[in-house]
Amino acid sequence: MKNLIYILLLGLFLYSCGSTKNRKLGDSQINEDTVRIANDSLEYEIIIIEPGFNLFINSVAKPEGYYSQQYLENKNQLLVSEYNQRVRQPQVYNPDLYLQEINYDPSIDYGYEVNYLLYNYFVYFSRHYNQRFSVPTRI
Repeated sequence: MKNLIYILLLGLFLYSCGSTKNRKLGDSQINEDTVRIANDSLEYEIIIIEPGFNLFINSVAKPEGYYSQQYLENKNQLLVSEYNQRVRQPQVYNPDLYLQEINYDPSIDYGYEVNYLLYNYFVYFSRHYNQRFSVPTRI
């Protein structure tokens, strides 16, 4: 009787593992974690591919309009500078977190939406990966 229960449990385990192997990740699931902002006239594009970032923007982050554009630009300039310094020091900072530099030119007016999403990405990044920047990232 014990052997029959063990065989049934083993069979159930194997069946449950096999039932998920044909599941495909659809485009809608991939796009849920991708934020793309582009402006052809200024020739810039920001693509944020981070699982959970859209959920963070929609549920945790302060709403658009909460911060002024000047506030966001000042924060982003400092945060991008520190982030890029960390990218250049892979022996000190985790290169899996700091993949590539962010090209942010403070003399370009990227508009409110780009600055809002970039700042909130830094807030998300610091909270999700437990990273501390010299500039506080609060919400």
